[in-house]
Amino acid sequence: MNLLDLDENQLERKDASEYLSGNTLMSGSETAAHCYCGHQFGVFAGQLGDGAAIYLGEVINDKNERWEIQLKGAGLTPYSRSADGRKVLRSTLREFMCSEAMHFLGIPTTRAGSCVVSDSKVVRDIFYDGNPKMERCAVVLRIAQSFIRFGSFEIFRPVDPDYGNKGPSFGRNDILIKMLDYVSDTFYSNIISDDAHEKYEKVFQEIVLRTAKLVAEWQSVGWVHGVLNTDNMSILGLTIDYGPFGFLDRYDPDHIFNGSDTAGRYTYRNQVDICEWNCIKLAEALSPVLDLVKLKDFVKKNFKQEFERVYLEKMKKKFGLVNSKPSDSDLFKKFFDTMYETGADFTNTFRKLSLLEFLPNKTDMNTSELVNVIVSECASIDDMRSFFKPKMPKETLDKLFTAAEENPGILEYFGLNEVFLKNQLKFIEKYEKLKDKTVEEKKQIDTELWSNWLNEYVNRIKEDYDPTSQDIDVKMTDRNKKMNSNNPRFILRNHIIQEAIEKADNNDFTEAKMLLKILENAFSEKSVDTILANFDPEAVRQKSESKFYEKPPLPTKCVRLTCSS
Repeated sequence: MNLLDLDENQLERKDASEYLSGNTLMSGSETAAHCYCGHQFGVFAGQLGDGAAIYLGEVINDKNERWEIQLKGAGLTPYSRSADGRKVLRSTLREFMCSEAMHFLGIPTTRAGSCVVSDSKVVRDIFYDGNPKMERCAVVLRIAQSFIRFGSFEIFRPVDPDYGNKGPSFGRNDILIKMLDYVSDTFYSNIISDDAHEKYEKVFQEIVLRTAKLVAEWQSVGWVHGVLNTDNMSILGLTIDYGPFGFLDRYDPDHIFNGSDTAGRYTYRNQVDICEWNCIKLAEALSPVLDLVKLKDFVKKNFKQEFERVYLEKMKKKFGLVNSKPSDSDLFKKFFDTMYETGADFTNTFRKLSLLEFLPNKTDMNTSELVNVIVSECASIDDMRSFFKPKMPKETLDKLFTAAEENPGILEYFGLNEVFLKNQLKFIEKYEKLKDKTVEEKKQIDTELWSNWLNEYVNRIKEDYDPTSQDIDVKMTDRNKKMNSNNPRFILRNHIIQEAIEKADNNDFTEAKMLLKILENAFSEKSVDTILANFDPEAVRQKSESKFYEKPPLPTKCVRLTCSS
């Protein structure tokens, strides 16, 4: 809350929770709700708007920084439609924790100032399967320079050529220009031009580049947004609107976190392309006053280029390399392939790379030792078989593919899609390779795969670090520090936040407070006992000894997510 110049004394006032829950209005506040449109799962959905977020106003702090504040979950807004405007503890605590986790990972994000839990309950059908339940309500105070998003400009969208619908404010170019002026003058004041249209184009270009940089940051830590609709994309390049998100545990680029995303549109593998596609949709929304061809051309020429630049620079730091070489992309790809084949954890495997060091002979590196460490943490053969076990036999898949060729709509009739079928074929192939493997055979395969990759990696390291140089120890120490400041030790794993949610639901917020403290120390090399020194020693000891905050979940502990909130 330092962003708002609120000290602990202010937050300890008896009426603080009244202000932070929306029961009492802050002095000078003029509430409003944001109207916007959006493309949801690739289809223009028309007018949406903040159905549960209420704008309170802006605060300019002592540093002359402008911060917009809003409450999410405080009640009905003009855009609540048939909903109640409330948010439940489950989704609210997830948003609070992840926005703070992303901040401490150094990734641009909206912030969370507070989370107020209510005794009120509302009905939610979490998995949209006809099994509703009562859940406790909560309100989160969200803070950002602005919550304007791509969808804010889609209210001006021209008639959609595919679906025939348009934005509710199409034709109001006067309002569109006012919005462009506001965004330009307030958030991109460094862009100056006597030609207004040229200024708007440059602002658009900066939004595209910021978006490319943002998704490069996401990819570098294995984070998946889960619902990258255009109304969830910030015009400032911030991570915004936390829903069915997730950090990858065992590396699988096609893992679907959002249970509503049956086609896998928003997976880790796809989200770079989706962000680029969303930039094209923003260009289309601005086309009533700007040259659409020029805007699209800029996206196509620059988005992927900027993404690659930022991503490869980030990878260079994560792998502890000094110089960039054309062959690095292939080395990185082999690393990800090896993680996938062996069932290695994304975060932990990256972190372990800093353990690689030169032996006393200054010629060899402790490759064998690191292989053993990584292999010991790869998924077990039972876990791999469980994960890749197909949901239907190949004969059934073949029949469905044949039927779909004759009648493309039949898959939708059965609640299936082509992406699901292709993934099932991939699973069958993988499962066949694994089904008869023993524990020792799996370990032998993993050892061979990681040995091959690490040998190649060691040769690459030696191209940047001369083991015979007098200051090699200093350089390797610096390398280790750089790697550990780019490869987090702690991330917000879904099974961990779920435990905090379940405890908070019973008015025990200790787990949530401990988790927040851990996330604030994402890159720390301190022991868990030291980081949590102010908490109950016995509880901390249990977390520390079990490596609770570092270990990926067992298959039975994986959390299923939806957009339900």
